[in-house]
Amino acid sequence: MIKKYFTEFTLLVVAIIWALNFTVVKVSLEELDPFSFNALRYFFAAALLIVAAKRAGFKISVKKEHFWKLVGIGLVGNLFYQVLFIIGMDFTLAANAAVILGTIPVWVALLSYFFTDEKLSLRKTAGIVLAFAGVVLIIVSRPEGLSLSSRSLIGDIILLLSAIAWASYTILSKKYLKIYHSTQYSGFMALVGVIALFIVGVPSLIKTDFNTISIAGYGGIVYSGLLSVGLSYLVWNRGIAKIGAVNTAIYQNLVPVLGVVFGVILLGEQLMVFQYIGGIFVILGIAITQTR
Repeated sequence: MIKKYFTEFTLLVVAIIWALNFTVVKVSLEELDPFSFNALRYFFAAALLIVAAKRAGFKISVKKEHFWKLVGIGLVGNLFYQVLFIIGMDFTLAANAAVILGTIPVWVALLSYFFTDEKLSLRKTAGIVLAFAGVVLIIVSRPEGLSLSSRSLIGDIILLLSAIAWASYTILSKKYLKIYHSTQYSGFMALVGVIALFIVGVPSLIKTDFNTISIAGYGGIVYSGLLSVGLSYLVWNRGIAKIGAVNTAIYQNLVPVLGVVFGVILLGEQLMVFQYIGGIFVILGIAITQTR
């Protein structure tokens, strides 16, 4: 029985890891600046993904004609997305971040319509509209009101841009995942990401006093790097190979729900009524978009 449902169980664990990651990152960012945290956590993630690719017998290299195109895709998915994600997390609530990042499947569907031959059905269109309406409710329904000077508002908008960046990375990767094995592809992308993020993070790392960081702070780096990025990417790719993309994507619908729960319970975050309603809209929109 366990062997039969092993893939489903591991995907459920990944959903929990990703949802808890929003809270873990918020705690670590109280002690570390975003750029130092990103560089350090991605070191662990890249190490795991590269070792996994090597152990599977793959070289961390690509064809010469694909190299610069894949470097560009890697920068979108690992530099732009990661930087926007970590800055947005530093500015807003973990609960808000969980819901806004949960819209990634919706942006994938929308971008696929405009830039690939995939068409939008009436159901997918309704899901996209509902999810977008939910994000708008979350952003505008805040205790301090709608103000461009609000840290939380700026964070929500940055996180929305990070979700679009990751969706773009997903669309751009589809072509090359037909050429390269997902483990090899992940290893190469991790190498691009760790180099780029370390270059960006060097000035902050030089200024960081590592003696002042607590065990919880270091634990957040390891958790977010090894589990939320490294291990989760491997499990997610395995899920797509074993049970298909649609069945795998369903588990991502749990992330915004659990992320809100962890943010409220573990961090004591307070959300307005309309932000809860917005969260429900987003979750329903994702479910409508992803289910057959």
